Amino acid sequence: MNREFLPESELVLNPDGSVYHISLREEHVADTVLLVGDQSRVARISRHFDKLDARIQHREFVTHVGTYKGKKITAISTGIGTDNIDIVLNELHAAANIDLKARRLKENLRQLNLIRIGTSGSLQDDIPAGGFIASQFGLGLDGLIYYYNYQFTEEETELNKIINKHLQWNSNLSRPYLVKGSNELINKIGHDMYKGVTATATGFYGPQGRSLGLDLSNTSMNETLQSFSHEGYRITNFEMETSALYGLGKLLGHNCCTCCMVLANRAKKEYVNDPQKAIDRLIETVLDRV
Repeated sequence: MNREFLPESELVLNPDGSVYHISLREEHVADTVLLVGDQSRVARISRHFDKLDARIQHREFVTHVGTYKGKKITAISTGIGTDNIDIVLNELHAAANIDLKARRLKENLRQLNLIRIGTSGSLQDDIPAGGFIASQFGLGLDGLIYYYNYQFTEEETELNKIINKHLQWNSNLSRPYLVKGSNELINKIGHDMYKGVTATATGFYGPQGRSLGLDLSNTSMNETLQSFSHEGYRITNFEMETSALYGLGKLLGHNCCTCCMVLANRAKKEYVNDPQKAIDRLIETVLDRV
């Protein structure tokens, strides 16, 4: 990354010197950052903190900063979708690694551990509602990474070719891309969770094979995703953020991991009985392992 001066139109700051959308400064960004979609989930994390040092909110971006068992942690809500991940990751990186007064990238950059605690829909019969999934890869159906100069690894490129051949994807849609998460974080936090490829959709309804009355362009999409298998890898679940998290996180030099609680088993048409209790179990699991 170059250290060119960043003008006001590109690095937008608030009057207090914080980055524009998330309203954070360097002191608000811990080395461990927990990302959640739902604003209310931030408080469900911070209620476990030993000490709460800061509460910040701007738009849908709620941040709590504190300590858990003596470790500084930042919990932030991203809202839904890869577009919001683009905002949050770029601005977290800016707060941590750009001198906001000089408007230049710092000489010594911090590497953050970015861990998404989310919800998703399982595509596989054997992954029950209420189960936990750690995403080894994000399969981006959103197209975001193509706006950046991302260099796919040989492993990502090869597996992506195999998946795309299986999917026979509609050429009118963004070309799927595959990005890998941090092995170290996934093994540390999700070692006993279901693992696989997480499909990141651009929406909740049609892009995930749901219809409330509208005709879908591909009525067999979910079955095609479900039937993929290659050398132990399969497409385990749908959600809406992981591919962008993994792709942008790697570009920015950070370690990334997604752990999702399964709200619904799409294959068996089942929904979890007590979603809040299940997400609280996942929050407690992740906190104890970070």
